[in-house]
Amino acid sequence: MTDPAPLAELVESLGLPGLFDIHTHFYPEPMGTKVRAVFETAGPLIGRPWPIRYRGTDEELVERLTGFGVRRFSQLTYAHKPGMAEFLNEWSVGFAERFPRALRCGTFFPEPESAAYVAKRLAEGVELWKVHVQVGAFHVTDPLLDDVWGLIAEAGTPVILHAGSGPVPTAYTGPEPVAELLRRHPALPLVIAHLGAPEYAEFLELAELYERVRLDTTMAFTAFFDEMGGAFPRTLLPRLAALGDKVLLGSDFPNIPYPYADQIDALRRLREQHPGLDDGWLRAVLWHNAASLFGE
Repeated sequence: MTDPAPLAELVESLGLPGLFDIHTHFYPEPMGTKVRAVFETAGPLIGRPWPIRYRGTDEELVERLTGFGVRRFSQLTYAHKPGMAEFLNEWSVGFAERFPRALRCGTFFPEPESAAYVAKRLAEGVELWKVHVQVGAFHVTDPLLDDVWGLIAEAGTPVILHAGSGPVPTAYTGPEPVAELLRRHPALPLVIAHLGAPEYAEFLELAELYERVRLDTTMAFTAFFDEMGGAFPRTLLPRLAALGDKVLLGSDFPNIPYPYADQIDALRRLREQHPGLDDGWLRAVLWHNAASLFGE
């Protein structure tokens, strides 16, 4: 499955209006150029060659994405130093105005001002946050974020959290800090990126324990991800099937080294590995779970 035609056929056969991809990236410049360079030069947090397949202007990339049948998508940015988040948040407002199919996204960083600007963006209607502790090099339990987490838990606005130790572990990654965060704020609506790779079992358990914890499929089950040592254990497939209403489609577009359709095909092929990962599960993952979460 390497082009839009089979994707369209799959979406039609499942009776879906399209795909709802909650983990896609768009960046202001020069941030976009710098992010691509990290991937292309196998930077220290990447660990292996990672040739980005999709390039172009925002307009060209959105056109490509919607050509795959994606009807709703995110535009995730993430702050990696103080004073950066609000610049990104303001840019994201403009992006959502230019592309109405995009979710209104935001980010934050542990800094004294974070609670104030998070409250402001929540009041303005932000729909989805992105936090990347590996890149940001901070702990989710940083005291400067405690009020922020409280605000987000009260508002119920989801946070895509990259806290798994893939592709390269750091002092800030892993399930233990997230488990501690959830003990403090059990109502937090977290979406664990990449199914929590490679700590799949631990993050699955958090989704089982906490009502508002979900998972996204970003890069999971693709051959590229499996080759990186991120293969999802077959023994966990029954638990993944049981969490069917908590699993959301994510892709990492455009920062992927393979065709977009590979992600969808990888999820479709799970039907061959466990009976619970059937068309009903696939429909939920590709559209209904995210549509329900965001009130579509």
